[in-house]
Amino acid sequence: MAVSKQAQQKFDMGRFNLRKLNALEVRKQYQIKISNRFAALENLSDSKDIKENIKISAKERPGLFKLKQHKPWFDEECLCFLNQRKHAKMQWLQDPKQSNVDNLTKERRDPSRYFRYKKKEYLKPKIHELETNSKFKNIRDLYRGINDIKKGYRPRANIVWDEMGDLVTDSHSIFARWRNHFSQLFNVHGVNNVRQTEIHTAEPLVTEPSAFEVEMVIDELKRHKSSGIDQIPADLIKLGGRIPSKIQKLISFI
Repeated sequence: MAVSKQAQQKFDMGRFNLRKLNALEVRKQYQIKISNRFAALENLSDSKDIKENIKISAKERPGLFKLKQHKPWFDEECLCFLNQRKHAKMQWLQDPKQSNVDNLTKERRDPSRYFRYKKKEYLKPKIHELETNSKFKNIRDLYRGINDIKKGYRPRANIVWDEMGDLVTDSHSIFARWRNHFSQLFNVHGVNNVRQTEIHTAEPLVTEPSAFEVEMVIDELKRHKSSGIDQIPADLIKLGGRIPSKIQKLISFI
């Protein structure tokens, strides 16, 4: 089954749920998946093969972050309340008699009351999680949870500054602004006096790193950092089990 280019881009841009790797059981499952995939393809001689095996294994376990909803507590029953309120409003617009006015008032009051209840129930475990992180000095997750609750929903703003310093919001003007910017950035004319410098490209001969040296360097990688162009966070390499030996083997092929 062929995977569309758009679906592949969505997978590549997905964020791995690295927080789950803090659990010992999840970490073991991830290492087992990595080990099984490397065992199935023992003769890995390409960095692309190693990269794809890591990404596929990490997608299965620990998995990807789910996209956040605007209101995670909003369920089918909330939608039912909204539909009833909409129906009551249509009845009032068609016939503004007192019974329809009273019905509309009730259908406005009940959803608001239910929404407050659902939001309160949704926030209870969040607040309990903050208290637990505070108790066990888990500062990183504590401040992340506080920021998620405090900032709430923020729609993505698609705006840029034009040449005059004014904000541009429509897509056509934004596209034209970026086109002019990169046109001026990369199309440089009139550069005549460029000093030629001698560049030495020969690399000194160095011995291949041992498996212990590769493992030591990987062990010193810092966690919770942004991934590079390969879109693989250091956490997945550091906690991958057999990955250091595969990287050392790949270096010996080069």
